[in-house]
Amino acid sequence: MQLNYKVLGEGKPLIIMHGIFGLMDNWMGLSKVLSQNYKVYLLDLRNHGRSPHSDEFDYEAMSQDLRKFMEEHSIENPHIIGHSMGGKVAMYFAGRFQPELFDKMVIVDIAPKYYPVHHRSILDALQSIDLQSLQSRTQADEVLARSIPEMDVRQFLLKNLYRKDEGGFGWRFNLNILNQEIENVGEGLPEHFYSERPFLFIRGGLSHYIKDGDMDLILKHFPNARLETVAGAGHWVHAEKPEELLTLVQDFIR
Repeated sequence: MQLNYKVLGEGKPLIIMHGIFGLMDNWMGLSKVLSQNYKVYLLDLRNHGRSPHSDEFDYEAMSQDLRKFMEEHSIENPHIIGHSMGGKVAMYFAGRFQPELFDKMVIVDIAPKYYPVHHRSILDALQSIDLQSLQSRTQADEVLARSIPEMDVRQFLLKNLYRKDEGGFGWRFNLNILNQEIENVGEGLPEHFYSERPFLFIRGGLSHYIKDGDMDLILKHFPNARLETVAGAGHWVHAEKPEELLTLVQDFIR
């Protein structure tokens, strides 16, 4: 699968992967700063952004996408940053393939554990929008607001709404497959997956995705890992506290 991507800067390669319902533009602001010292590759994961849609949607497929992308672009020993679902892809990649394929890995607000499905309300809200009769982005926001009161969450989701060349609206992500395969997004890392490469886990202080007790499981898979907390940030640490996140990332990969 040929993933959509964008490259910024020059230097040692650094790959960034977004979370569920996201797209590479979510990380553009931080990438512009990082590109002053690194060659940053921003990826749209399969079924997201402008990357191809596929009925196959699990971490095996997405980690294979990452490996093939690195081979196609002759990327050697990169740093890798993954947020949420993108972090799970990164962890799966680290445990699935040879450790020498990457240098250091930053995992933002996700642990290698199983997560029960908790995006159902978002999926239901998205599916409640009738794209055939939709007249404007404002109208779509009004429909989402009935079940998603948080404006920032709605704005995040609506970044994926676009106007088709032939008229009407569409979603950048593959909504039908995300709805159908959402259980795969929460799956835990296989028990035998292991990597001794350096890992930095970053969690939001207001987020519940990584709990104190998860550190034992993290160290079981990645014994050379440490955990940092960004106070005042929720799950979207890169959007809520970009400067704090940037400092942690730069200090770790420098």
